[in-house]
Amino acid sequence: MITDHASDILALRDRVNSIAEYLHIEAKRGELAALDEKAAAPGFWDDQAAAQAHMAQAAGLRDEIETYESVVSLLDDAEVANELALSEEDEDLAAEVTSMLAEAQSRVDGLEVGSWFTGEFDHGDAIVTITPGQGGLEAQDWAEMLLRMYTKYCERKRWKLDLHDAPAGVELGIDRAVFTVHGRNAYGMLLSEMGVHRLVRISPTDEKKRRQTTFAGVEVLPVLPDDVEVEIREEDLRIDVYRSSGPGGQSVNTTDSAVRITHLPTGLVVTCQNEKSQHKNKEAAMLILRSRLYEIEREKREAELDELRGPKREITFGSQIRNYVLYPYQMVKDVRTGIETGNVDAVLDGDIEQFVVGYHRWRVHQEQADAVGAASRE
Repeated sequence: MITDHASDILALRDRVNSIAEYLHIEAKRGELAALDEKAAAPGFWDDQAAAQAHMAQAAGLRDEIETYESVVSLLDDAEVANELALSEEDEDLAAEVTSMLAEAQSRVDGLEVGSWFTGEFDHGDAIVTITPGQGGLEAQDWAEMLLRMYTKYCERKRWKLDLHDAPAGVELGIDRAVFTVHGRNAYGMLLSEMGVHRLVRISPTDEKKRRQTTFAGVEVLPVLPDDVEVEIREEDLRIDVYRSSGPGGQSVNTTDSAVRITHLPTGLVVTCQNEKSQHKNKEAAMLILRSRLYEIEREKREAELDELRGPKREITFGSQIRNYVLYPYQMVKDVRTGIETGNVDAVLDGDIEQFVVGYHRWRVHQEQADAVGAASRE
């Protein structure tokens, strides 16, 4: 018996139309056309930095529009195939319709995720810092495991990751990690990871093989666009250069290429040492410092402590957002959403999309519920 998928196709069309309206797809077509016209003008590439930013904006819009159009086209094909399968009682074609709908569902989910990001910097790049917490040397090892997890996740998303600083720990792991993630919606997506991550396992350094609980904190900040002004005075900076202590090749470790910038008024310290060029390390450090100073000023100005950083918590028990248990059983569970999986190895290998998307679906539902509650109280 051939299944009629007409109602499934109609339901997906309704979702796509709703998302397209929310994302202002038609307006973005006009915006993209204007950007393309400007890119074709003489002298466009005279200012390389501005031109690259312009092209990146156009590429983001084009990708979003093409994703929407591909879903519409796929649903059109599924509708035709569904009618043919029914009229000709073709089981093979019916199976193909099922496959097409599964693909369409996945693409619609992707569009829906994009519609959730409405913050000023959500669509841009992110600066991520991993800091070992309670647990001593074990926490440094855990920080390195998280760095690998996010590196693998970025590879899955086809995002570019630039590692700025990851000095080795005293005996194992890393003392910290600072990296920038370049990709559409990178900041918005990775906000799901901001907070304390708790690991439970048999200690690899304990001769008695006792169970150990360790923690690491993850901070996520936006990479600020050039048009966002942040005042940084030269006289407020102390810039030190030194020899890199981490991996990076012979030329990194034999020259004074590492850079440490201290912002004297706030005491903020940023270090970068993974580039071979001292100039590039300084440039990356200034980028990170700029974002952190912006966050401080934003908190002072608007008193919204959780807008970019979230509530400040100790990196210890009771404050975690996600638990990773390797012993006595295997499970990863997000404390906020309740999403869990027993495939710990896959998660630590970068398969965290269910947690990232699940968090944002939970967040949006919470915001909608709060809005309804506020409206009912007025």
